[in-house]
Amino acid sequence: MSERIGRIIETPACVAEGADYLSAREPRFRMALAITGPLPLRRRKDGFAPLLDAIVSQQVSVAAADAIWGRLKSAGLTGPRKIVAASDDELRACGLSRQKMRYARELAASGIRFSQLRGQPTEEVIETLVQVPGIGRWTAEIYAMFSLGRADVFAPGDLALQEAARILFEKPERPTERELRQMAEAWSPWRGVAARLLWAYYRAAKQREGIR
Repeated sequence: MSERIGRIIETPACVAEGADYLSAREPRFRMALAITGPLPLRRRKDGFAPLLDAIVSQQVSVAAADAIWGRLKSAGLTGPRKIVAASDDELRACGLSRQKMRYARELAASGIRFSQLRGQPTEEVIETLVQVPGIGRWTAEIYAMFSLGRADVFAPGDLALQEAARILFEKPERPTERELRQMAEAWSPWRGVAARLLWAYYRAAKQREGIR
């Protein structure tokens, strides 16, 4: 851990530590953990491919995103040079919409130095990523959480997190992104584990995945 970037989630033990912290301070989290059991690590590699994967996942179901990503991998279209060289027909055959084709190419041309992001504070990482068309705050937060392992990142714009929070905290309707961001302040410095817990709780409550 450094003061610039905070705690990094690297192993299941890190997730368990965060879960213990949250359950000791919030009885509803303790109840949710009794239902979900141990939480997944959800660490991914960093770099171009996982960020492209996050773009693929935007506004589609988990099953649809899995299918599209599987076709991109089979076609060898998960690297920046391959994306730049690919035709519209090749990308469309994998399931990318015209808009996501543009986003993929914008990312490929962005020149982001992914290795440098590892040492940058989370807000700087997010500010860098959202400069790329097609990458909003949700995508940037997911990348920081899963690919960079930032322990205190949350993604309050995520609909599954909003729905899980509605059920767990017995709210009459889903909290808005702003409301959920404010709620999550109380879960620092383990907001990334709170997100994992809410996704796990969503899966238990809805019998479907809320995040890939």
